[in-house]
Amino acid sequence: MSLPHAILTALLEKPSSGLELTRRFDKSIGYFWSATHQQIYRELGRLEREGAIRALPRQGASRGQKKEYEVLPAGRAELARWTAASQDPKPMRDALLLRLRAAAVVGTEGVQEDLHRHLDLHRRQLAEYEEIERRDFPPGKDAVEDRLRHVVLRAGIDLETFWTQWLTRAIEELEAP
Repeated sequence: MSLPHAILTALLEKPSSGLELTRRFDKSIGYFWSATHQQIYRELGRLEREGAIRALPRQGASRGQKKEYEVLPAGRAELARWTAASQDPKPMRDALLLRLRAAAVVGTEGVQEDLHRHLDLHRRQLAEYEEIERRDFPPGKDAVEDRLRHVVLRAGIDLETFWTQWLTRAIEELEAP
């Protein structure tokens, strides 16, 4: 399971409270590994019980103050073990592709409209990724850490490019006389 590893990664990048972590998930890791706020908080508790993370000591009055977490050596070791391990690709599961296959046997009502909707969503996501690339990865930003983050972003850009091209062709094919 990768959610604990996603949390360990985010906390190693920057110790955070649960709320800060969920906000950061929404703006970065969540693009390729989504989790609800409840899942993140539940996992933080589990990681803390297992000794992978700890809540940092609070300064001053603690009432209403957010717990901020940091990764302990055991958590860093687990993340390093997981990063170094081999993992096979997961089979693709996409409801849209299954719905298109089903439409071949039950009819295409509503399919074209939804393909156009999907195309619009993918175009918007592609534009967002491209803006992140322009903003966060200017020429010359080439430390290994930056290159790895950029490679992950490029995967998102390439996937969205694939989907926009594929959806455009699918729509053209379905709308052909």
